[in-house]
Amino acid sequence: MRKTLLVAGILFIQQSMAQQKMSPELLWQLGRVGGETVLNDGTVIYGVSRYTLADNKSERNLYAVPLKGGAAKQLTQGAGAESGAQVLPNGRIAYNFKGQLWEMDKDGGNAVQKTNVEGGMQNIRISPKGTHILFSNEVKLEKISGADLHKDLPKSNAQVYTNLNYRHWDTWEDGKYNHVFYASYDPQTGKVGEATDILKGELFDCPQMPFGGAEDFIWSPDGTQIVYVCKKKHGKAYAISTNTDVYSYNIATGKTENLSEGMMGYDIAPAFDNTGKQLLWLSMARDGFEADKNDIILHQAGAKKTVNLTKDWDGTVSAARFSADGKKIFFLAVVKGTEQLFEIPLDKPSIRQITKGQFDVNAFVGQQGNTLVVARADMNHAAELYTVDLKSGALQQLTTVNNNIYDGLQQSKVEERWTKTSDGKDLLSWVIYPPGFDPSKKYPTLLYCQGGPQSPLSQYYSFRWNFQLMAAQGYIVVAPNRRGMPGHGVKWNADISNDWGGQPIRDYLAAIDDISKEAYVDKSRLGAVGASYGGYSVFMLAGVHENRFKSFIAHDGLFDLRSWYGTTEELWFANWDIGAYWDESKAGTYEKFNPINFVNKWNTPIMIVQGGIDFRVGIEQGLQAFQAAQLKGIKSKLVYFPEENHWVLGAQNAIVWQREFFGWLKETL
Repeated sequence: MRKTLLVAGILFIQQSMAQQKMSPELLWQLGRVGGETVLNDGTVIYGVSRYTLADNKSERNLYAVPLKGGAAKQLTQGAGAESGAQVLPNGRIAYNFKGQLWEMDKDGGNAVQKTNVEGGMQNIRISPKGTHILFSNEVKLEKISGADLHKDLPKSNAQVYTNLNYRHWDTWEDGKYNHVFYASYDPQTGKVGEATDILKGELFDCPQMPFGGAEDFIWSPDGTQIVYVCKKKHGKAYAISTNTDVYSYNIATGKTENLSEGMMGYDIAPAFDNTGKQLLWLSMARDGFEADKNDIILHQAGAKKTVNLTKDWDGTVSAARFSADGKKIFFLAVVKGTEQLFEIPLDKPSIRQITKGQFDVNAFVGQQGNTLVVARADMNHAAELYTVDLKSGALQQLTTVNNNIYDGLQQSKVEERWTKTSDGKDLLSWVIYPPGFDPSKKYPTLLYCQGGPQSPLSQYYSFRWNFQLMAAQGYIVVAPNRRGMPGHGVKWNADISNDWGGQPIRDYLAAIDDISKEAYVDKSRLGAVGASYGGYSVFMLAGVHENRFKSFIAHDGLFDLRSWYGTTEELWFANWDIGAYWDESKAGTYEKFNPINFVNKWNTPIMIVQGGIDFRVGIEQGLQAFQAAQLKGIKSKLVYFPEENHWVLGAQNAIVWQREFFGWLKETL
């Protein structure tokens, strides 16, 4: 009898756990996994960030797990964010913590702060021989503030500009620039010598703003060179160009060489092979086109020979690295709605896809023998580390940070669906169904509109636009790979430029019309949601949907292209995709594809979300849209985040975002 009750109790607990569905609060309990490095003994070092809602902040610590699998061990405990792990010549692990270099044993023992540099350092790297330290810091090079310009007015907070780019992403220009420094380093005492600024007072940034990091500058394997990425343009020239270059700085001579001279687009992500004789980077051909085809450039250091390895491949590369033996290059690329691992043998370049499946391989960690460690995610699972058998492509999960949550969570069925577009092309959409989906029932359905506009809609896992969370609230989600997304050929990727409100919008309508043919879709309860270009898409759809949709949500969307062009900061993007509003040749774009011109047809409830320090899509865009809806008497809501940028990064703000999102849908759909 006791045994029967015990078994029944276990079954009840298992069933209760299996019936749990994703919620905003549960989503923010997930650990966010990021790989660091693979040690020679087969230990994989990785980091895990966790958010505490009550404190509204995150904590990141380092962990270790055997490459062959097994129990993970926490290596660091400090309150902060440990990162940048690397193996030192003495076998210990160095890492960055609170602006200083720390060391610890491989098991996390004997941790000690090695440096004590005033003001701290960012993106710290020790040279291969352990005798020099490389880092970045801000330097003040221009006078911008009223207090700087008028010394007798020290309390002035005025800002004075005579040139672009006066603000970027979420930050006003303050006269400071990111620069790269190196100095001698004593590995015994941790003493750092006098630092040399390799940019020598130039008005340029490295790491690149706004998202560059340690990947923008690296040591050569022999420690004699620093290779770095920089866009050596200033002011208006900076605001209208994507022409970054890859530079090599010689420590002995102090001379700098431009390795990508004549390459006019983005040149980024340099990486050496283990010998230092070969260097690769990613390159786009055209200046001003930030979503151009991304190719792998191979540079032979001795011969000064440069080759484009993927020139004839109809795809775009996300990331690349050399194999451990330097005979191949591994790279990641989006293909048909997933991100996969590929390789190119350097003796006879021919591209082979290594992994296949309904998932994204989205980051490299390291290699040992025939095993590569990567990060993998899908629409039901946040990123974890996996091993890849480089011969077979088989993946094996290595970290299990979030298994305790996912093991008790109802999963969504995710299917690919192909639709014929209005111009006869094949359109891939991801369809995410509610847990426990029953095709005999009818479900409200959301059209998800992706931003970018040329970012992929693959098997990623977002902590805001989370399809698993949306489906768990009872919605079917259809997420089309409309025109403009990589993974379907270079032309498909490029076709959105100068056609924002044309074929891409028709692709969206084709996708929602197609799935609406299914008996389980409640055609009277359709919604459209999206951010950035996705928010623009929602604003456009609100004027052309012909009563298909019952509810809209637009986050940081472009509402009036004229005022947007006048306030956005990365003008290379605006120039390439839209053009200046005073250019008569672009008049058609500003008439046909400007959402504000279709407000007279708005008749559907709409919620508008706007970040207060979003300089990519300025605050006036959301305010104008909300004001228009209110004055037209349309049911509408404005959710304003004064201290959020183009994203919502604060933990408690993210919960507010999700509660308002689903509250609006419940109320209107």
